[in-house]
Amino acid sequence: MKVVIGYIRPSKEDDVLTALHEIAGLSGGSFSDVRGFGRGRKGQSDEGRREIVTGTLPRVRVEVMVPDALAATVQSAIATAAHTGNRGDGKVFILPLESALRISNHESGEKAV
Repeated sequence: MKVVIGYIRPSKEDDVLTALHEIAGLSGGSFSDVRGFGRGRKGQSDEGRREIVTGTLPRVRVEVMVPDALAATVQSAIATAAHTGNRGDGKVFILPLESALRISNHESGEKAV
């Protein structure tokens, strides 16, 4: 099992949600409002342009727990739906998921995701 975590622009939340709904076998996911920072190219120095830390910006964190077979599909769907072609579109990570348990009926493993 895997956890797919994406950080996207708030303006792309609906597009990502629609893309995830189109994936057969995907049972759900979570969206959270977060703030973060990145490195932007700003300012001039004697050496030319340099990267500096910018302030925090609003982002949406997308979390989806999936069987191994769906991880790449979910990652691609998030990346495609969130793409604008501009710096700061976001990132998508895939992490291992050790265990899952559905509280309502005590299903575990891939049945729980």
